[in-house]
Amino acid sequence: MKGISLFIPLMLVGGLVLGYDHISDLKSDFRVGDPEIRSINALAFGPEGIIFIGDSKRAEIFALDTHDQTPSKEVVDIAMENIDQHIAALLGTTSGAVVIQDMAVNPISQTVYIAVHVNDGKPILLRLNGDQFEHVSLEMVSHAKTGLNKAVKEDAVDRRGRPLRKWAISDLAYYNGNVMVSGLSNEEFSSTFRSIPFPFNENQVHSSLEIYHAAHGQYETHSPIKTFMPYELHGKTHLIASYTCTPLVIFPMDEMKPGEQTKGKTVAELGNRNTPIDIVSYKKDGKPYILLANTSRALMKIDPSMIENYKDYLVAPVEENSATAGVEFIALPYVNIQQMDKLNDDKVLLLQRMPNGALNLHTANSSRL
Repeated sequence: MKGISLFIPLMLVGGLVLGYDHISDLKSDFRVGDPEIRSINALAFGPEGIIFIGDSKRAEIFALDTHDQTPSKEVVDIAMENIDQHIAALLGTTSGAVVIQDMAVNPISQTVYIAVHVNDGKPILLRLNGDQFEHVSLEMVSHAKTGLNKAVKEDAVDRRGRPLRKWAISDLAYYNGNVMVSGLSNEEFSSTFRSIPFPFNENQVHSSLEIYHAAHGQYETHSPIKTFMPYELHGKTHLIASYTCTPLVIFPMDEMKPGEQTKGKTVAELGNRNTPIDIVSYKKDGKPYILLANTSRALMKIDPSMIENYKDYLVAPVEENSATAGVEFIALPYVNIQQMDKLNDDKVLLLQRMPNGALNLHTANSSRL
């Protein structure tokens, strides 16, 4: 999940405006040391320059203080070619040894953070400073952490023998004082959504998820959400979530009960043989839209009012190969998007593999989306 302003730096309580001085206890339990992060599978920003890291190998969520709280003074455009080569040069390796895991923009400073793994599996966090990448220490840092209850086991495999542990954490978001986590658990219905209070405590709750997968023609409980975002529909908070192959599903948050199974409402089938990558919201001429980046499809533009007003939830198979159904979308002329996040109210940041093979990082103005 990317691209929503999921926290508010000023809080209105009893008619009074409370600023950061009144919520500094967010970092009261942070400790300086080595968090021993073994993998970075998902990134998300919270308030006060805190970045959340999802580590599937350890089945833990880390909160790191980036000390990056200076608001951006100007609206910037980013245009960098061959960023995999820039990163490889910094790390002393080749671009083929670099795997970009996730990308997140700090909404305060508009600084870009990128998580990579190299061939030996070592996790590395980088940030963009001007036109150069620099290391963000993962060793002696101010941090807090929490483990996931009932995470999928380290040796678990699917029916094809593929490891499942990497999907212990598939996506992250910070919303309304909670870290939201999608992924797999070790329970019978393994697709799971967790809400973890922040600052971290023991009151971790999770719900098992069931969806109707129209391309497969069946109800499913074992595939994790691949990307999601909290979004208000009909005055209520919902999850808008997308799964591999590619159902788009909504979950009313007030129906997600701790320890219970929640059935999502499938509002679209966006085409099989495809995996969603990132979902963001933005505004164009004052009207909200949603963007969904995918592995095998063009960037999709969706009008959230169509989701809000859609009543005939999909409960029948979509049998034609690569066919779509349900809520309509516009295929924008952006393909091979590798990562995506909202840079600011007017710009979306895209990491895109270009036709010439270059991996470029660039902004797209909302007027062009």
